[in-house]
Amino acid sequence: MKDKINIIITDDHTLFRKGMVALVSDFGFAGEIKEAGNGAELLALLAGANPLPDVILLDLKMPVMDGVEAHSKIKQLYPDVKVIILTMEDDEQYILHLISEGVNGYLLKNAEPDEVETAIVKVIEKGMYFPENITDIVMKNLAKKEKSEVVFNPGFTEREQEVLVLICKQYTAAEIADELKVSVRTAEGYRQKLLEKSGTKNTVGLIINALKFNWVTLK
Repeated sequence: MKDKINIIITDDHTLFRKGMVALVSDFGFAGEIKEAGNGAELLALLAGANPLPDVILLDLKMPVMDGVEAHSKIKQLYPDVKVIILTMEDDEQYILHLISEGVNGYLLKNAEPDEVETAIVKVIEKGMYFPENITDIVMKNLAKKEKSEVVFNPGFTEREQEVLVLICKQYTAAEIADELKVSVRTAEGYRQKLLEKSGTKNTVGLIINALKFNWVTLK
């Protein structure tokens, strides 16, 4: 992991934002920390940033430009910048939409400080972080919808299916390799094959589709 991680915290509630700045500043890896009050301010900061931040903590509901629009623009203009959504429990539709659009993680606003620290580290090291209840949120949302979609079968092999289950449990390539007694390169190769066969853009999209189309059963 990098010695110092540069971060932008974006939230329209000043007290919450200042509290997050104070919290993150105490983390040993914290580099330069900037703040913005809405998506428009954030994009203006990014346009003049040199270097770009490593991670953005992004509120969803803000005036002028909300987190959904801001995230879309960030992914177009700065695809390497990691984005962690800050949200409340009733934002399930936003969460699912942003996960499918490639957001790197999300945190509930009542998360413990240790989880905030963990989320930032994992997003830098693994590319994503989602709380353990992500599966529950996805399945709860899918249960509300009529099963009208045609189920797409990517034709995974038995070994690919094993790897997919571990990916859905948020195992890293190294952890998958250890579990299946293969090399990390081989584990990564399986992940890439899963992406290709499923037509998904990233690991998070793969997880969502795996749950959506019942490609896996998590116990």
